[in-house]
Amino acid sequence: MRLTFILLFSLFISACSDDATKEDPYSFWSAKDFYDAASHSLSAGEFQEAISNLESLEARFPFSPYARQSQLDVAYAYYKFEEPDSAISAADRFLRLNPRDPNVDYAWYLKGLANFSRGQGFLDSWFPRDLSQHDTKTLNDAIRDFSTLVRRYPDSKYAGDAYQRLLYLRNKLAEHEIHVAEYYIKRKAWLAAAKRAQYTIEHYQKTPAARRALEIMVQAYKELGLTELMAGAQLVLDANRLEEVKTADIMEDTLEAPRMN
Repeated sequence: MRLTFILLFSLFISACSDDATKEDPYSFWSAKDFYDAASHSLSAGEFQEAISNLESLEARFPFSPYARQSQLDVAYAYYKFEEPDSAISAADRFLRLNPRDPNVDYAWYLKGLANFSRGQGFLDSWFPRDLSQHDTKTLNDAIRDFSTLVRRYPDSKYAGDAYQRLLYLRNKLAEHEIHVAEYYIKRKAWLAAAKRAQYTIEHYQKTPAARRALEIMVQAYKELGLTELMAGAQLVLDANRLEEVKTADIMEDTLEAPRMN
């Protein structure tokens, strides 16, 4: 009787084990198995599958050496899967849990990229957006992330690209201010146009939009009858034009210089 009971109990345990395996086919996977599968999915562009494996890895093996890397990889996977909000949340979580990790610079870089792409959709590949004509919050968020990377980790291999993106974003923010100023011009709100153009000069002086800002200031001050302010803005505008001509001449001379023998 005792032997029969033991045999029946063993069969019951075996059946339960088989059912558990059927319900969870990954029950025998190690942390490395999950990470290898996720890496393969990332390489193949199967980002949703990669996200699933990476999140399963951390949930099942939170203290595994692979868990920390999975936190960063899932941020990248969400970014490539075009879910920037989830990518930013994942990167923030990595930064919070691993403030001294050697890959912190990459986490900031990913955050910047995700904010840079936030709001884009499928149609952007066919009809590219002019970022300067859209809400600037995401642009400012991206600037904050890239600035943090460049300031804290100037020797990072991602710092150069982050700096170039910062220049681009600053140009777009300056263009945004010009769009607003020109909107005020259309409404003949000259004082508002002048203030917006002045703001552009003060905060984005070394951007291509600065020249247009000076032109708006000259026009607005003229309409307002503020002749002294108009004359001052015109002087600065003329000086900038002269500097542009000199720079163009230098570039032309450089291009035409004979090759040294």
